[in-house]
Amino acid sequence: MNLLPDLVSDDLDVVFVGINPSIYSAERGHYFARPGNRFWPCFSRSALSRRARVALKTDMLRPEHDAALSSYGFGFTDLVKRATVKASDLKPAELAAGVAALLEKLGRVRPRVACFHGITGYRYVHAALAATAAPIPLGLQDLALPATRFFLAPNPSGANAHFTREDQVGWYDELAGSLLFR
Repeated sequence: MNLLPDLVSDDLDVVFVGINPSIYSAERGHYFARPGNRFWPCFSRSALSRRARVALKTDMLRPEHDAALSSYGFGFTDLVKRATVKASDLKPAELAAGVAALLEKLGRVRPRVACFHGITGYRYVHAALAATAAPIPLGLQDLALPATRFFLAPNPSGANAHFTREDQVGWYDELAGSLLFR
């Protein structure tokens, strides 16, 4: 079974939380490695990545930069670590079972923000922590851990037709504004 290791450490500003890695990404050993995924182009166009792009002397961050980004305050993990062709291959029980381990991990490394990519995975975290089943908007969430705020961004998968690249960049810019990265 291919696993994509977490790229998390103490004192990060943002940990990006995916649903689960694709087999393609796990085989390559990098987050969001599939060429059609919009994460790297959109993150690279956002204010959120400016400091890392300047320091790494590149306009376009790529999957190969994922490990280096911890030096600039960014980390990566997933709700479910099992790689699949597509997230819809996961069973609801797997998603629900991933919540406790994810919350323990976030509680241990204490990033300022956990940025969830897409409602599919965040819905399970919300259900575990919320007293009610209220609608879940994109953006900064009311739910949080003691040291970590939650932010919900659109899923950057190329299969997500509900949001454009410009929308994705806008949500990363909003996250940057909330962290005062500008």
